[in-house]
Amino acid sequence: MRAPGTQRGALGYFKWAFIVTAAGLALGALLGWRTTGTVGGTATVFFVCAVLAVLEISLSFDNAIVNANKLKEMTPVWRHRFLTWGIVIAVFGMRIVFPLAIVAMAARIGPIEALELAATRPDEYARIMLDAHLPIAAFGGTFLMMVGLTYFFDRDKKIHWIALPERLMARSATIKGIEIAVVLGLMLGFSALLDEKDAVTFVYAAIYGLLTFLAVEVIGALLDASQETLSQAARGGVGAFLYLEVLDASFSFDGVIGAFALTQNLFVIAIGLGIGAMYVRSMTIMLVDKGALTAYRYLEHGAFYAIVILSVIMYAQTLVHIPEVITGLGGATLIGISWWSSIRFNHEEARRNGG
Repeated sequence: MRAPGTQRGALGYFKWAFIVTAAGLALGALLGWRTTGTVGGTATVFFVCAVLAVLEISLSFDNAIVNANKLKEMTPVWRHRFLTWGIVIAVFGMRIVFPLAIVAMAARIGPIEALELAATRPDEYARIMLDAHLPIAAFGGTFLMMVGLTYFFDRDKKIHWIALPERLMARSATIKGIEIAVVLGLMLGFSALLDEKDAVTFVYAAIYGLLTFLAVEVIGALLDASQETLSQAARGGVGAFLYLEVLDASFSFDGVIGAFALTQNLFVIAIGLGIGAMYVRSMTIMLVDKGALTAYRYLEHGAFYAIVILSVIMYAQTLVHIPEVITGLGGATLIGISWWSSIRFNHEEARRNGG
């Protein structure tokens, strides 16, 4: 993060993203040449890496905005840690270690064996990952749904973009736990559409997602509650860091699973999604530095609407396949509309104030 008062152009925020893009695409081309030995195969792997990067960026606009919203409350030390160590965890943990862990648990093999399976039998590796999609979607969808609904069911929320439903939800927030009741209702509704075995798996995974959200909230509240017993570095730091890491994991589920529609190669997926993750980091820093969430008052609303819709889509994907391009474009469109609405509001406000 730059010191307060300093300025840089928008492209300056993406310097490291551009460097990682060049290195990642070069590594992808090298991997393509080593695995296929042909120019056509090399070009194909290069293209898939580029498409996966675009997929990750399109799915993560809302992630960057929510990250920026949380980062502005964090202490500088923990903000720096998230933007350095956090991105390492996001790229290597969620894009490499997480899929390996899923395959290891599903196939009941060790992590080294899972890595060997990914390298030598990518088709079998991809099959196991896709078979695990239902509990992943239930867990991630529940966590994201709680993130989105908690934003809207807030009695202290004063700014409303889509006035009628947002005011209703803000007033309804006086009912304790109403967002949990909404999530449980949707959970039971979707599970009723599945066969008995899948329904049990769905409900268990969704409950774990709900408990994870509540646990992160409790830990964050405990860490931020007492100024007498916690250091300045911990307040607004450890809890927010943990929250952002779990949030990134939930956002990553869709991208990691969707990537298998393009390639079964774990290393190609890691390169492509890792490039995209660097752009999310750059967008997050730019949003915080430029105060975009303050300047564009409805931008957060668009992001949280996109999160709620993404969570419902993840639930729906347990019943029917929904292309990731629809998910990504839908979220980006909502954020674009909220940005445009913010600009209109700013123009009208300036006109009312005589300038």
